[in-house]
Amino acid sequence: MEETSTAPVRIGYLGVAHGHGHAYAARFRTFADARLSRVWDRDPERARAFAAAYGLEVAPSPDEVLRASDAVVVTAQTAWHAELCLQAIAAGRAVLCQKPLCLTLEECDRVVAAAERSGVFFETAFQMRYDPANRRLRELVRGGAIGRVGWARRRHCIPVLFHPEFLQGASRWHADPALNRGMFFDDAVHATDFLRWVFGDPVSVVAEVAAVLAPLEDTGLCIFRFASGALVELANSSTTLVGENTCEVYGDEGVIVQNHDDLVSTGPVLPPHPVLLKLYRRAEADKGWQDQGIPLPQGHGERIAAVARGFLDGLRAGNPTASARDGRAAVSMVLAAYEAAATGRRAEVSA
Repeated sequence: MEETSTAPVRIGYLGVAHGHGHAYAARFRTFADARLSRVWDRDPERARAFAAAYGLEVAPSPDEVLRASDAVVVTAQTAWHAELCLQAIAAGRAVLCQKPLCLTLEECDRVVAAAERSGVFFETAFQMRYDPANRRLRELVRGGAIGRVGWARRRHCIPVLFHPEFLQGASRWHADPALNRGMFFDDAVHATDFLRWVFGDPVSVVAEVAAVLAPLEDTGLCIFRFASGALVELANSSTTLVGENTCEVYGDEGVIVQNHDDLVSTGPVLPPHPVLLKLYRRAEADKGWQDQGIPLPQGHGERIAAVARGFLDGLRAGNPTASARDGRAAVSMVLAAYEAAATGRRAEVSA
């Protein structure tokens, strides 16, 4: 698609197993510069239900979706991302691929190579990069507002494994190792991308990943060492009911505390007078904590849906917010954490 084109972007779907695909479609259909086209899924009934909900036509094959679309959204089960993304790239279609990019680094490398070789626009769907508080936090860190970062910690949690329907209904594939590796793999990849986006490239990790409150892996705790020397903790759990202090960043000249940026801290259980992002600086100690003035979103769904507008804007500008290579890097961090947990030793993060 030409950057100068003003025609609506025809958007098709290759697989609709992941729930975030619904959030994107609901938002796409409200845009004057987008038009939903066709949908295909290995489960025809799932495709028909999605089509009925958002006004698409059901296609009998991925090829038919590609013929009728300028761009495609890949929200199939993770195990099929590589196959579908490669097919779309070969057809010259722009791609928005749901995270995690692929199950293995080998698959990720194939997708990255194909996207970069072809020049096709490719974005990995990381909604945390669109969140105003996250962007401000990154701006503060990268701009030196708190000096040199010594350590930080990030929580990225959900409560889904406390809900029997998650493992018994249409979403049960998330816990199938053949389709999605594991719950830590599926969810922590959001946070690993965030950490790299804010702090740069990591070099190693120590970790524990275990089944603690659920019959399958539900919690992972990691400490990443970054090239800058910073040590950054990541806590990820699928059995967290509510929470605060989603992210804390400690530098030699200041501190940033961000609240209410994961699913368990954007629900109805909020503390009195919640503050989304605040900054303390040694040079302005007399000001105390400085509220950055960013309002809380109505819910976590706002952050997810923001990917749709960002994808279209990036497509027209030719500049993805998170590339295929970024998607590969986030997967690499999670797989290194699995290795560290399995061996009980520090693991290097693949470049």
